[in-house]
Amino acid sequence: MSSFGSTPADSRTSPDAIIVGAGLAGLVAAHELTQAGKRVLILDQENRANLGGQAFWSLGGLFLIDSPEQRRLRIHDSLELAKDDWATSAGFDRDDDYWPRKWAEAYLEFAAGEKRQYLRDLGLGLTPIVGWAERGGSGAGEHGNSVPRFHLTWGTGPEVVRVFREPVESAEASGLVEFAFRHRVDELITEGGAVVGVRGRTLAPSHTARGVESNREEVADFELRAPAVIVTTGGIGHNFELMRKYWPADRLGKFPDTMLAGVPAHVDGRMLQIAEDAGASLINRDRIWAYTEGIENWNPVWPGHGIRIIPGPSSMWFDAEGNRFPAPNYPGFDTNRTMRTILETGHDYSWFVLNESIIRKEFALSGSEQNPDLTEKDIRITLDRVRSSDAPGPIEAFKKYGSDFVVAETTEELVAGMNERSRGPVIDHDHLVEQIRQRDRQTDHAFSKDAQVQAIHNARAYLGDKIVRAVKPHKILDPEHGPLIAVRLSLLSRKTLGGLETNLDGQVLAGSGKAARGGSGTGSEPIPGLYAAGEVTGFGGGGMHGYNALEGTFLGGCIFSGLRAGRAVAGEEN
Repeated sequence: MSSFGSTPADSRTSPDAIIVGAGLAGLVAAHELTQAGKRVLILDQENRANLGGQAFWSLGGLFLIDSPEQRRLRIHDSLELAKDDWATSAGFDRDDDYWPRKWAEAYLEFAAGEKRQYLRDLGLGLTPIVGWAERGGSGAGEHGNSVPRFHLTWGTGPEVVRVFREPVESAEASGLVEFAFRHRVDELITEGGAVVGVRGRTLAPSHTARGVESNREEVADFELRAPAVIVTTGGIGHNFELMRKYWPADRLGKFPDTMLAGVPAHVDGRMLQIAEDAGASLINRDRIWAYTEGIENWNPVWPGHGIRIIPGPSSMWFDAEGNRFPAPNYPGFDTNRTMRTILETGHDYSWFVLNESIIRKEFALSGSEQNPDLTEKDIRITLDRVRSSDAPGPIEAFKKYGSDFVVAETTEELVAGMNERSRGPVIDHDHLVEQIRQRDRQTDHAFSKDAQVQAIHNARAYLGDKIVRAVKPHKILDPEHGPLIAVRLSLLSRKTLGGLETNLDGQVLAGSGKAARGGSGTGSEPIPGLYAAGEVTGFGGGGMHGYNALEGTFLGGCIFSGLRAGRAVAGEEN
């Protein structure tokens, strides 16, 4: 363990780089630097238990293009198709999108090339089934993935963290890396236009478990210097004040009165303003990615803790008043479109209506802790889960204890339970049931005019969905598939798609560069000594995803941007 907090700053060898933030992007950057023999100091305002940050809590999905896993499942993918999908989903339309476009192009090349082998060489394995993230709209030129590209890590988020944490900890043991936990950076030190270090406050020791909110008691000042500072502090997902300030009401609707927190309390976005105060360019702040399928965690770790349902295609989706959403607002298809549709109703929640057969096969919960079979890499339990006629244990726990779940034998009981959980309107029983019956009548044959039933048939044409994600079409009201289930869905914070503007080396650009380049990007000047990676950069360049997070995960962008920044700093003369 480092004794950094009690060691005078001038008694240690000066590091080649200071990394602010010990999440995934920071660990990747540190790994690249230590591979080049560089000395690294990693600061974080939380304790060692939080090493790896948000990535630890993730399901561990990775976006890959034309992978062996895809080919084994007869998925015909290509870099050309992925570029087309990314472009239509990102919708880049601003002068500020010069570097985000460049990052998107470079990232897609990485996902089709080096990415898989880079991670395999570190010991990361993948499960054989490739899933969908953002199936998208109803047209070839609309947002969404044309084919499944979501590769699930064997071991989920903790395994993604492990393959970088272990070599960094080995470098710590050899003296190349030093961690300084409970060190909160409040200022970037600039001299002669360059960033030369950081200032901040040490916080009182915290013995809280991973993700649990920690104290903010200040103990002492610190000042630390290095030739390069890499900011990897994440987004604004638990800072609802900032989210409200930059929420794109013109595109998505009024900011919700109720929003669940999909990330821990330390995801506060503080370093964005601190970097801007030091002269950094901060772009695309209105590009915020929140999910529509959030449920309150009955066993929360952090304040307002919400979990996302990752749904298959069969649940019926209703607004707060009990009206079925129009096509293509189906589970798992188009997050932003459905977000706008929900908020246009004047309410900030919606409902899934389904039955036991659907929940058994189609409900997955985002989060490593909600998928213990995959997280613990237990093949027997994982296979039992796929073959089981029961819902996975974590989902059964939500059915039993979750405040958003209604389980009922009759439609009358179901609607009564929904109205008990209403945050406003009263749902009319007969109106809701008639909509379900209309849909049910479309399952008596192998074809249908109901677009959602068509989508289910289409999903089951893919072997992966047929095995694990899409139940055979059937009548929701059929007692043999009961009981009936309704789930109240709230909006859930998650990703920040804008941030610090960086070039392809992860160098942070000066705020004045925007005017200098006249929208072309060619005149942008980096701030000497300042780099950034991960969500604080919108996962690359200031927002490489554009308006939509096509890949369904933040891991790839953290890995790629951390790699680029780490290699760039490692290549400099220090």
